[in-house]
Amino acid sequence: MSAGISQFKKTPFAAALLMLGTLPLSAQAGDNESGANAGVNIAANTKSVELEAVQVNGRRPDDFKPDHANVGSKPEAALRDIPQSVTVINRAVLNAQNATTLTDALRNVPGITLSGGEGGAIGDNINLRGFTARTDIYLDGARDRAQYRRDTFELESVEVLKGPSSLFFGRGSTGGVINQVTKAPTLKPGYEITGSIGSDDYYRSTIDINQPFAEHAAFRLSAVGQNVSSTRDVIQNKDYGFAPSLSLGIGTDTRLTLNGLVLRNDDVPDYGIPFLNGQPAPVSKNRFYGDTDDFFTQDVNVFRARLDHNFNGWLTLRDAALASQTDTDARPTPYRVCTAAFNTPAAPCPVSAVGTPLDQITVQSDRRDRQLQDSALFNQLDLIAKFDTGPLAHTLVVGNEVGLDTSRNQAFANTPRETDSLGNFTPGPTPAGTVRSPTTYTKTRGYTFALYANDIVALTKQLKLVGGLRWDRYKATSDGRTTVTNAATTFQRGRTDYATSVRGGVIWQPDAVQSYYVSYGTSFNPSAETVTLSAAQQAVSPEKNRSYEIGAKFELLHEALSLNTAAFVVEKTDARTTDATTGTVTLDGNTEVKGFEIGAVGRLSEHWQLIGGYTFLDSKLKRTRDANQGNELANTPKNAASLFSTYRFLRDFEAGVGVYYIDKRYVNTANTGSVDAYVRTDFTLAYRRPQYDLQLNLQNAFDENYSDSIVGSENGRAVPGRGRTLIGSVIYRF
Repeated sequence: MSAGISQFKKTPFAAALLMLGTLPLSAQAGDNESGANAGVNIAANTKSVELEAVQVNGRRPDDFKPDHANVGSKPEAALRDIPQSVTVINRAVLNAQNATTLTDALRNVPGITLSGGEGGAIGDNINLRGFTARTDIYLDGARDRAQYRRDTFELESVEVLKGPSSLFFGRGSTGGVINQVTKAPTLKPGYEITGSIGSDDYYRSTIDINQPFAEHAAFRLSAVGQNVSSTRDVIQNKDYGFAPSLSLGIGTDTRLTLNGLVLRNDDVPDYGIPFLNGQPAPVSKNRFYGDTDDFFTQDVNVFRARLDHNFNGWLTLRDAALASQTDTDARPTPYRVCTAAFNTPAAPCPVSAVGTPLDQITVQSDRRDRQLQDSALFNQLDLIAKFDTGPLAHTLVVGNEVGLDTSRNQAFANTPRETDSLGNFTPGPTPAGTVRSPTTYTKTRGYTFALYANDIVALTKQLKLVGGLRWDRYKATSDGRTTVTNAATTFQRGRTDYATSVRGGVIWQPDAVQSYYVSYGTSFNPSAETVTLSAAQQAVSPEKNRSYEIGAKFELLHEALSLNTAAFVVEKTDARTTDATTGTVTLDGNTEVKGFEIGAVGRLSEHWQLIGGYTFLDSKLKRTRDANQGNELANTPKNAASLFSTYRFLRDFEAGVGVYYIDKRYVNTANTGSVDAYVRTDFTLAYRRPQYDLQLNLQNAFDENYSDSIVGSENGRAVPGRGRTLIGSVIYRF
């Protein structure tokens, strides 16, 4: 046996190639070496928090299981103390899966789906529990509203808090929020470099350097560079970025952390395959429908500063500021199948009868040419107090948030439109003679001012109450010009909204293993939530949302394995709806999503661990003023599941498999177009040593033809998922 192991060690990469796809079918459960402190009950007092911190420090760096989250509570909290469903995808999972983008990471969260680019919406467009979460993405707790494609190179984890959460996050959060937690400087030196090469011209490299330079100070730098083609024709991403951070006063009563993020993206955008008769056209999944000189370039710049000061053992002041600017120059050219609605004298588009051969069906370009600039200035000031009133232990957070969002959008028209054959589409550059003309220009500002308070009250060691209240003032102003028959028309719009959000919950923890909860929360969606304000909606008040959730969380196998389950109802009680006759937008709609979910993360034995879950969503447009009443919500599958599991064998080898399932989805609320259910399967094989790792990832191993993201415009479009891809990586630590 020892001779065989020695031989494998001499040629680890060859051994990895030979053993690709070899996975364990069973393993015996055993005690987890890191499962200490099983009897510690987490309470809202200083002593128990210190005990929990000791437990976290004892966990292995390759553990999938987290213990705490930064969402759900202003001070970092144990997951069992948050009365809502929370999923955390930590760095160990990201590394094992080679998950390089935020959307890659979110495959581990059933109930999340993706929308493609539409109109002014680009970058990461995410649906959570049936509702859009495009503006509900956060970076270390600060709203990261800009529209860009997010990388994971600088992230320590991704946290998903499900259900309305306007108490801590303000406008939005109907289905929940997504928080990116960045890598923080530590007092332990660390240096890591990763290089990856894959099929279809996949090249990527990252570095992560952590260097202490004083007793209580450290600097960290993460960086990425990549040139990644796709299994689809023409598509390519050429990106680089770096994220420096500086921490002063680590381990002292006064701590200051400064973070920066710089990203430069130079990509060919993918707007997918057009729909035909309510389904993606039956053409090759690799075929690109666009112009070969389409582009999507972005400059992303984010700066954050956070100051924490402990006045004494029970009172902490925290101030967090963010400044960001994202400049985007985008010219994607989606194509749509010609229908009667698109056949106009200005853009003649011959309509084909049902059953016409694909090569005789005409598609027409619909170029989305625009220049965007998104900027933000925000500050959050929190006072966190832990104190007792008689037998009651309190964790009280009182704070305020002020912010300014600015969005500038310059749109362009390109004439004449291009036409081609659906079945014999041949991508080429923009035709000579195409005229590019500026059209609508809009500048919108959103002003946020909010006050909030939240208290966690430990009535006993087993029973806790959670209650909070937030008041928001959100003012939006918009001005610009629109071009109609070459004559510019200016406009000015504005509205001010006031909203109150509440949160309440009861947590019962009979012991260190079990935690049961019920919770209620609200949120609001103003008309200018995305920092845009249309003429049709400038007089419309915010939508209101409420959620009921009941759930349970369990710590098993000496806290090595966490299980959670929850049933919930999310209702938009004042949903915007458009009158089918007059076109007037009112708040007469009602939308509901009912469902339940289960999840698991952690170790079944010392060598076997997993992260997985299942979500059922029953969505319905309960009341509308159009023909869609009674239909399902767009992009909301009834069933979704994911499971990723790894097993360590021969001491240094690790094999894993990931299976991801998403049910049928409609592309619009009219339910006239849909994409089929799919199952995607990934495999991984790694050889892990203290100083280096060799890793193979086979993504979409069976080359499943599936729709990764969808959008309902132009009768529907679907972006196919990446085909079978083999990626080899070397991770070296020194």
